[in-house]
Amino acid sequence: MSVYLDNASTSYPKPEAVYSSILNYMKNIGANPGRGGYSNALAGDRIIYDCREALMNFFNFNKLENVIFTGNITQSLNILMKSIIKDGWHIITSSMEHNSVLRPLSSLKRSMNIEVDVLKCSENGLIDVDDFKNAIKPNTKLVVLSHASNIIGTIQPLEIIGSICKQKDIYFIVDSAQTAGCISEDFYKLNCNALAFTGHKCLLGPQGVGGFLIDDNLNKEAVTFMEGGTGSLSQSIMQPQFLPDKFESGTLNAPGISGLLAGINYINKIGISTICEIETELCQRLIDGLLNIKSIQVYGLKNAALRTSTVSINSSKINNEELSLILDKGFDIMSRTGLHCAPLAHKTINTFSKGTLRFSIGCFNTKEDIDYTLYAINSILKGRVI
Repeated sequence: MSVYLDNASTSYPKPEAVYSSILNYMKNIGANPGRGGYSNALAGDRIIYDCREALMNFFNFNKLENVIFTGNITQSLNILMKSIIKDGWHIITSSMEHNSVLRPLSSLKRSMNIEVDVLKCSENGLIDVDDFKNAIKPNTKLVVLSHASNIIGTIQPLEIIGSICKQKDIYFIVDSAQTAGCISEDFYKLNCNALAFTGHKCLLGPQGVGGFLIDDNLNKEAVTFMEGGTGSLSQSIMQPQFLPDKFESGTLNAPGISGLLAGINYINKIGISTICEIETELCQRLIDGLLNIKSIQVYGLKNAALRTSTVSINSSKINNEELSLILDKGFDIMSRTGLHCAPLAHKTINTFSKGTLRFSIGCFNTKEDIDYTLYAINSILKGRVI
């Protein structure tokens, strides 16, 4: 029996339609979208258009041209932050963020005259809304937050925070890496100005595809981040300033976008509420089983309905790396250990610098997977002494 529990890193397996759509593009289309008027190039154009439209509808957004493709969500967040932040700005983020937020902000802080406040979250990874309100200054211009933790799955109260940002004319960027595809997300209910997404996690697409949705207000603030060929205005050596071309220089990953479209279509067919129910039930089963093992500590909220299906643990009997290795080599159960590119989050939950062993459930996992994993952990820990 093989069990994959690293879906917070990348989802696996993918729906069969994702594999076939990528192969079909490579074998039967092949052409570069936006770079030709012949039939295969136009077929590529149609797939890009359809995926852009699917993403627009998926996040209940209303401007097709404001859906931008990138290579991954890290690129998306870098483009969004580095194209808008200006001297004198005060930016708020949280201690539960991934390095895809923390590192760009740290770099910008070194090179620009900006202030960055990192809100300390609770041990359960939650932002206190009152702390957020108190952190706002007259020069606060931007808030960047993840929708959920990539370590303990805590879902942040982004609708409330976004509403405060909207009232105070503060730009709000959402990192949806851990939520897009497993919980319902509405661009306008989140009250955000931009939402960054990645294709290879809960959206069930391949690696190498990401993007963002941006409203017109934030787009007016943004300068061009990268220049190059767009297939449009080729007579000019200046980058087009209309969307999506303003942010889409160079060749898009058309096979990957084809795969992402198939992933979104699969989610729409199954229903995101159904996927959420499956993952929540399995997550609660895993948490309850882990809580019955005395030498295991489970981090974060214990109610799976309040988190995504990402669970981090430590054991007093065995270190994370050894436990993960034995799970892999002895039981064919795949997990992840370490700091998960989120050092401040581990400081927040008091697991720095040893990190945690992380299990992250996907929509293709089963009750048998969870029960087998609990059996394996109990088997490994049985007989071990502190």
